[in-house]
Amino acid sequence: MATSTVTTTTPTTPAPEAVPAAKTTPVRLTDNAVNKVREIMATQDPLPAGLRIGVVGGGCSGFQYSMSFENQSGMMDKVYDFNGLKVFVDATSLMYLNGCVVDYLETLEAAGFKFENPAVKSTCGCGSSFNV
Repeated sequence: MATSTVTTTTPTTPAPEAVPAAKTTPVRLTDNAVNKVREIMATQDPLPAGLRIGVVGGGCSGFQYSMSFENQSGMMDKVYDFNGLKVFVDATSLMYLNGCVVDYLETLEAAGFKFENPAVKSTCGCGSSFNV
């Protein structure tokens, strides 16, 4: 089951205008993912401005995906708009997320966000980290 971290940060810089997300954006969220993020965001107090998606070092294969709520974007972030949901991605993470599709899946066995990333060369046995 995929896990994600949900945090809220204090505003530090003005948010740039969100770019409408098209099928050509470096990272794409499915409708299921957007709807689930909105559902989780609605339970937060205060309501976050958007979702941060990133890649961080760690795990047995070298990198892990991260998701967290933010009150606003950072200075070096690209901001995408998925049907009204703002998604913040830092420039470094964008290099690893090019072509990535984020989906939300629910099965009898598990539920969670799934990252389909064409740049991934290998994953670890548990599936929570990857190598490019």
